[in-house]
Amino acid sequence: MSTTASGPATTEQSPAPTPTPVVRVSVPKRTLRSELRAIKVVWFRELIRFRTDRMRMVTTLVQPFLFLFVLGAGLQRLSSAGTHGVALRTFIYPGILCISVMFTAMFSAASIVWDREFGFLREMLVAPVSRGAIVIGKCLGGATVAGFQGVIMICIAGLVSVPYAPVMILEVLVLQLLLAFALTAFGVMMAARMNQMQSFMALMQMVIMPLFFISGALFPVAGLPAWLNILNRLDPITYAVDPIRRAVFAHLDISEVARHALAPGVTWWGWRLPGVFEAALVAMIGVGLLSIAIVRFSRTE
Repeated sequence: MSTTASGPATTEQSPAPTPTPVVRVSVPKRTLRSELRAIKVVWFRELIRFRTDRMRMVTTLVQPFLFLFVLGAGLQRLSSAGTHGVALRTFIYPGILCISVMFTAMFSAASIVWDREFGFLREMLVAPVSRGAIVIGKCLGGATVAGFQGVIMICIAGLVSVPYAPVMILEVLVLQLLLAFALTAFGVMMAARMNQMQSFMALMQMVIMPLFFISGALFPVAGLPAWLNILNRLDPITYAVDPIRRAVFAHLDISEVARHALAPGVTWWGWRLPGVFEAALVAMIGVGLLSIAIVRFSRTE
C-alpha cells in the first residue's frame, strides 16, 4: 500500500515593478524678454563667427578693391572726357561702398545653409523661441557685420580724393546698414528652403551681380536707354546707390556741371526723389523681405 503525500501548493509571486520616474520638462513661456534674448544671441553669434573668420574679412574686401583701384585706374583715360575732370575711382566710390556690404550680407545669409548641413539649425529650431526671432537676429547680425566692412571702405575715402566729412560718413553708414539689412533679409528668404551651399551661392551670383550692375553703381543714371532706364528704376539697390552718391558728391570740390552730370539723382516721371525718401524705400523693402523670410522660415521642416 503506497501513500502519496502532497504538500500545500505554493505560487511564487514576482515583486511589483518599480515605477519609472517621470521627468517633467517645463518649457518656458514665450515672452517679449525671451524673444529679445534670442535675437541678441543669434546676433552675437554672427559677430563671433565674423571675428574668428579672418579669411572671410580679407576675401570680402578683394572685389571692392579690384573695382575701385584696378578698374578705376585702368579705365581712367577712356572715361576722362565724360567725367568732367573727376577721377573715375572717385565717381565709382559710392557704388563700391554698396558692393562692399552686398557680398558680406550674402555670406551672412549663407550661414543658414551651412547650419542646416551641419545640423546646428535643427538645434536652433527646437529652442522655445519663435523662428521669427531667429530670422531677425540673423538679419541684424548680417547688417552689423556688413557695417563693419563698410567702415573699412569709408576709411580709405582719402585715397580716392573724398573728404572725411562727419555728416557724409554718418549718412553713408546709415544707408549701408539699411542696404545690408535688406540684402541679408533677401538672402535668408532664399536660404530658407535650400539644402546645398553650391545652389545658394549660384543663385546669389545670378541675382546680386545683375542688380549691382543695373543699379548705376558704375555709371550715371541720367540719359540711359529706355530699357535700361526701366530696369534701373525697378532695381532696389538703385535707391541705396543714389543717396550714397549724392551724399559723397555733396562734399566734393567739383563744378556744378560735373555734379549735375555725374550725380543727377533718380527721377520718377520728372520728380527727383529726395534722399530721405530713397532711404525710407530701402528700409520698407528690407522690412517686406524680412516678413517674407519669417513666413518661409516658419514653414521649414
